[in-house]
Amino acid sequence: MGQRRYFGTDGIRGRVGEPPITADFVLKLGWAVGRVLAQAQGGGKVLIGKDTRISGYMFESALQAGLSAAGVDIRLLGPMPTPAIAYLTRTLHAQAGIVISASHNPYYDNGIKFFSAQGTKLPDELELAIEAELERPMETVDSARLGKAERVVDAAGRYIEFCKSTIPASTELRGMRLVVDCAHGATYHVAPSVFAELGAEVVALGVEPDGLNINQDCGSTRPRAAQMAVLEHGADLGIALDGDGDRVILVDHRGEIVDGDELLFIIAQARHRQGRLRGEVVGTVMSNLGLEQALRGRGIGFRRTPVGDRHILEVLEREGWTLGGESSGHIICRDRTTTGDGIISALQVLREMLDTGLSLHELKKGMVKYPQCLVNVRLPRRGLDLAGHPRVQEACRGAEASLAGEGRVLLRPSGTEPVLRVMVEGADAVAVERLAQELARVVEAAAREVA
Repeated sequence: MGQRRYFGTDGIRGRVGEPPITADFVLKLGWAVGRVLAQAQGGGKVLIGKDTRISGYMFESALQAGLSAAGVDIRLLGPMPTPAIAYLTRTLHAQAGIVISASHNPYYDNGIKFFSAQGTKLPDELELAIEAELERPMETVDSARLGKAERVVDAAGRYIEFCKSTIPASTELRGMRLVVDCAHGATYHVAPSVFAELGAEVVALGVEPDGLNINQDCGSTRPRAAQMAVLEHGADLGIALDGDGDRVILVDHRGEIVDGDELLFIIAQARHRQGRLRGEVVGTVMSNLGLEQALRGRGIGFRRTPVGDRHILEVLEREGWTLGGESSGHIICRDRTTTGDGIISALQVLREMLDTGLSLHELKKGMVKYPQCLVNVRLPRRGLDLAGHPRVQEACRGAEASLAGEGRVLLRPSGTEPVLRVMVEGADAVAVERLAQELARVVEAAAREVA
């Protein structure tokens, strides 16, 4: 398989104005995508959606021009959640969907990612073909063959109806008060409507995007605002989404955060009870040990992958399983949709509350989270492998022996910076903290030795 120059694990992402996140590159990217789709699938149409970053206007125009120059028609969705673009790509029978978003990052970052006609990640061969086209000089098709652009005016309504369809039609949220924090992001005009149309009283936060405030002190990465609003309004729960709507963190009625591991447990238990859980649940190496133990205690298998929803999705698709997710709240219900979806994940949990008559606080009690301590150790250079260093290995064995089978030790290099993440997890928070710091000191000494 060829070497990627631009595509990472989740499309192309970076700081606006710095290569490759520049207007001229994105123009050519649109052209390259159009060329590949025209060759592989005979043209057709491509959807473009975005979150609320100010740079989205610039990149939407650049992609549109590039696709048109390649002879491909465009359908503009405007600000829409990433999972909505995956869904609409399928139902509008487009050849591909393009998302302009940097998810939970600040406004000055942006990115471009793609969905196939099936609403899934683009196949590797198409990504490689796009990279190959980017090396060629840009040419414009004959004027009579230029692509045309149209705006899809009912995109939000279509997606709202789809979200509601993922739970039984009899679902009634009347009498519930929900705080919904949209992070001033792509769900601002969608998420409050989904829950209100199901009968809930909605207290909406983060619904005034100005192009610069996306994810700023709000949403799933900063759930404090949702916690405070739940307590202030006496809400049944809070729903904190991220900037592009593929992640969610919930807040129970006592103002306590319910993270992705706990949400995954609640959804898995519901599916298992109903006899609708296919195969094992998939998490990552960072998923809390309490999640694994709670699932196995109920006869539910658990599989770990490297960090990243792409790895989770690969296992789910390969095995034909239906449920996986990360602590961040990126949860994939493959029996409902093709990608992580914060609104749909929240709806599954609400449905379980209605079915059992239990509060979110009571539902999460079925899983006991283990204390986790994560220490980042800076390395002299990226790619330095210290996990195999004799003293580091000896220290890891010693830490694992101290945990006596009631915990885990994990060393994980960062994929983006020269950092080794040292994680210790166990039943005793004080011991976990001490072991993590001791292990980090051994790693630091080893790093100085090989520098």
